[in-house]
Amino acid sequence: METVGYVVRPIASEAELKKVIEINMVTLPEHYPYFFWYEHFELWKDIFLVALVGENIVGYNMCRIEYGLGHVRRGIVKQGHVVSIAVLPEFRRRGIATALMVNAMNAMKDKHGAGEVYLEVRVSNEPAIRLYEKLGFRKVKILKKYYLDGEDAYLMAREL
Repeated sequence: METVGYVVRPIASEAELKKVIEINMVTLPEHYPYFFWYEHFELWKDIFLVALVGENIVGYNMCRIEYGLGHVRRGIVKQGHVVSIAVLPEFRRRGIATALMVNAMNAMKDKHGAGEVYLEVRVSNEPAIRLYEKLGFRKVKILKKYYLDGEDAYLMAREL
């Protein structure tokens, strides 16, 4: 998807994956071992998206598909899971995170048949919570001490 000043597309190479990990390291307190990143790169390339300004990756949205008890629908549901999303601070407030989310949700639904999407977000991350609510997510429950530092998370979900 091309928009004013940036492009959102699926991740294309292991070199891009390394850039995504660098963005994660400078923007978020949650980090994953390399194999975890690589597994998502290999298995869910079409819903693991990057945002580029020029030739530079400035954001990403790492997602996967799961089956589990629905957070919005009843029973066992095919779900998209937004595992990690980040945009470099100097590129925020340009609609990049919104574009990453919308493109990922469309791909989860259209390419994988997911019926809903969910994510976890720190209860203190008000800008992210506002973004997710704007995109139709609602707070489903609080996950106590979800993060390593002891902070709670909201589990937020919406239908696709």
